[in-house]
Amino acid sequence: PRHKCGNKKSCPENHFAFKIISGAANVVGPSICFDDTILMSNLKNNIGRGLNIALVNGTSGQLLKANTFDMYSG
Repeated sequence: PRHKCGNKKSCPENHFAFKIISGAANVVGPSICFDDTILMSNLKNNIGRGLNIALVNGTSGQLLKANTFDMYSG
């Protein structure tokens, strides 16, 4: 069976599924999936080097804000 965000198991009732992939150098970019919706990825063109952060409403699951912080350049 297919589970949300490609996880190996389903989440309990009243819980959100999520998957965060950090990426691998310049080969595979990072991505954030929340409740079977990709919030940040290479395809959405909203990721960058450093910290990629998605702020999500914990009750509704709605994406409030997504941003990237380049920690390498200061």
